[in-house]
Amino acid sequence: MNPADIPGLPAGVPDHLRESGIEALYPPQAEAVDAGVTEGESLVASVPTASGKTLIAELAMLSSVERGGTALYVVPLRALASEKQAEFERWNEFGIDVGISTGNYESSEEWLASRDIVVATSEKVDSLVRNGAPWLDDLTCVVADEVHLVDDPNRGPTLEVTLAKLRQLATDLQVVALSATVDNADEVADWLDAELVKSDWRPVDLRTGVHYGDAITFDDDTQREVPVGSGERPTAALVDDTLDEDGSSLVFVNSRRNAEAAARRLSDVTATHLTDAERDELDAVADEIAAVSDTETSDDLAAVVRTGAAFHHAGLAAEHRSLVEDAFRDRLLKAICATPTLAAGVNTPSRRVIVRDWRRYDGDAGGMKPLDTLEVHQMFGRAGRPGLDPYGEAVLLADNHDTMDELFDRYVDADPEPVSSKLAREPAMRTHLLATVASGFARTRDGLLDFLDRTLYAVQASDTTQLESVVDSTIEYLIANDFVEREGEEITATGLGHTVSRLYLDPMSAAEIVDGLRDADDPTPLGLYHLVCRTPDMYELYLKSGDRETYTDLCYERETEFLGRVPSEFEDVRFEEWLSALKTAKLLEDWTREVDEDRLTERYGVGPGDIRGKVDTAEWLLGAAERLAADLELDCVPSVREAKKRVEYGVRDELLDLAGVRGIGRKRARRLFEAGVEDRAALREADKATVLGALRGRERTAERILENAGRRDPSMDDVEADEEADATESVEADDTATPPASEQQASLGDFE
Repeated sequence: MNPADIPGLPAGVPDHLRESGIEALYPPQAEAVDAGVTEGESLVASVPTASGKTLIAELAMLSSVERGGTALYVVPLRALASEKQAEFERWNEFGIDVGISTGNYESSEEWLASRDIVVATSEKVDSLVRNGAPWLDDLTCVVADEVHLVDDPNRGPTLEVTLAKLRQLATDLQVVALSATVDNADEVADWLDAELVKSDWRPVDLRTGVHYGDAITFDDDTQREVPVGSGERPTAALVDDTLDEDGSSLVFVNSRRNAEAAARRLSDVTATHLTDAERDELDAVADEIAAVSDTETSDDLAAVVRTGAAFHHAGLAAEHRSLVEDAFRDRLLKAICATPTLAAGVNTPSRRVIVRDWRRYDGDAGGMKPLDTLEVHQMFGRAGRPGLDPYGEAVLLADNHDTMDELFDRYVDADPEPVSSKLAREPAMRTHLLATVASGFARTRDGLLDFLDRTLYAVQASDTTQLESVVDSTIEYLIANDFVEREGEEITATGLGHTVSRLYLDPMSAAEIVDGLRDADDPTPLGLYHLVCRTPDMYELYLKSGDRETYTDLCYERETEFLGRVPSEFEDVRFEEWLSALKTAKLLEDWTREVDEDRLTERYGVGPGDIRGKVDTAEWLLGAAERLAADLELDCVPSVREAKKRVEYGVRDELLDLAGVRGIGRKRARRLFEAGVEDRAALREADKATVLGALRGRERTAERILENAGRRDPSMDDVEADEEADATESVEADDTATPPASEQQASLGDFE
């Protein structure tokens, strides 16, 4: 099918597609058009990665806008949202405005009503529904990217419930669901009342197999010799073999530490394949990476990037990951060693995918557990770049014949598992039932069950007894905590319940926060940090061997600061959870005492991305705590507000005013303070030479900061920096009762 044959598109779009090199649609795309995707028909496209799913979505959205509607593109990750926004902005020349919304869970963001296409995460869309965004009623098309993630126990229920609510809000809503190939795509299509396009077609041939000994054995029984030299690792031999044909490699391992170690080992291989021009460009990328944060992780990543290799995991800062992904797509980086999270993330195709580790740690299983087939197939799908590679190869590693046979049975020859709803889990039901009542989607028990009948769970469940039981227990929990009221058959949200729903809090988190704040007149920052760290919405650091004694001592030393009863040591599980929350809270306290990021990563065994994640989550939860305290007219509001600001800026209280000036940050604020510039009022009047010296001679930075502070004459022309103003370093926290740097731990995130 040619672009000109596609009905319903805005004028000029078919010509643009042809000029972009699309002379004919891929077979799955043509099937989607035949199924009516450009004429308002709902569709589930279950096709492999790189087989044109995004264009199917674009055709649906463009035709929807042409009919006068608004389209919503729902993604699982913020990074993917930014990538899709940039991709869709190519349609601006046709008068189509694209907007993005990924944060601020308390806003309806009415400005989005002026956009033709909106890109958002599923959590953000859920919050928009809760906050009553009126423009959602006018939606005509919603695209759910990676819809197979409804199977995810944590994020899946949000996507599932959100799609059900959107379908109830907007009449005649077209739903286009994009998925990797899954076993039960027909059930997903039944749930969404959609046509199904299911295909194994790929634009680039994919060969899958297992490397054992000195060769790869593929699924068609052919072999490719890849000898492994004496003392050489199979991964290095495979990467080197790929580079001999000018291809790139993605290597999947099971932990962050393994990703970093593997990248260091591969740097010797990739370095030998770089041109002088590539080395120069990689040096520039490495310099950007090193400047992201003052941490050993930044330096380590920069070091391997200079050699053409990189590591990628959730412990990196977002800027780290973005720089690595861009350099890989530009073919500067020759190999990335990554945890499986990259497989479901942004677009990073390669010539060869190497699945080195097919087991990872699972706390529930009590040890190492094989990866799901669907997850490994997601990794496989990254192999082969259309237009760049003649083929793609996906290779698992075996060290004996039995393992080789197991890998063929488990992954190479196997179909991916069916996806199943996780909505009946109590944590998910707790959150979404309150939101469903508060948003007016249901007002009785029967109404809640009727609403849930619109979900994938209802399609898959042969017996609704379990669901009804969970609904009943959840309603009782919400009543007991004053989130909803029941009068006769009618269930309504209380004022507190409405607030909790709009704040996007787990009701159990809200209950914990409210209980803690009610008896707190003047809580300390640590007490508040510990309070929010023991909620379900905070992913705590776990206790490493030796930590229990350290944090037990700290617990008793600072017992008077805690908001709530300290569990007895004999309540083993509760006490350990209390200490895990304390360890997380202590990281936040160190952050607000201006401890360098490098020391924090060493002390707590986490990456800069983990620190940022904990800080962002704590800032959100403390903001919610402030709002709850204000609504309940509690005396602790000022204390909560200050604790939130200190977490936001990462400073002691004397720097709060100064750090609030845009562009300053925690380190610059400390240098300015020690140079005698103690607040923004002083900054407006300070000697420019002092300011320039404290900012280490960076004239443009100094001018921008002075302008942001409201100074009338921010120019630094002819100003000489006062070198004595740069004579101080950041204040460090007292190390009392904190673990030494040698007691590093792996967080559970090591296995993300």
